[in-house]
Amino acid sequence: MQTFPSELILETISHQPFSLASYDDDVLVIVNTASECGFTSQYQQLEALYQRYQTQGFHILGFPCNQFAGQEPAGNAQIQQFCTTTYQVSFDLFSKTEVNGAHAHPLFEWLKEAAPGVMGTQRIKWNFTKFLVSRDRQRVHRFAPTTVPEQMIANIELELPSPQND
Repeated sequence: MQTFPSELILETISHQPFSLASYDDDVLVIVNTASECGFTSQYQQLEALYQRYQTQGFHILGFPCNQFAGQEPAGNAQIQQFCTTTYQVSFDLFSKTEVNGAHAHPLFEWLKEAAPGVMGTQRIKWNFTKFLVSRDRQRVHRFAPTTVPEQMIANIELELPSPQND
């Protein structure tokens, strides 16, 4: 597995540069999203996970993607408004991103190599494919779009620091 690409500069949904290195030492869930998908309600469940674990060095990075049946046709401003108004999303959202093909974002290229899908495929099959990246970047778990975020809790908790006894 290649080294985690922490040197990447991402573009936030409001078109601002953001260094992936800002998340060093944090547990990450990275997900390709869409506003007109049958799995769109997962925004609410992802936000619940973020609220539950954000104080423990946990972040969710949402990347809207229009590569699957055109289910994310809106622009960044409309996507952001939809996510905050409809699902009260407060986790980090980034600009529309390609996850497959010749123009796939380097972060997704790394994720697909680090955690191949069924039968070793590296292609992302659909919206709301989720990747859980460990704090040390040595473990990446891939979750299918049909895996609801609550089903990821045990895996997330294994990656978070153990609570200190007082």
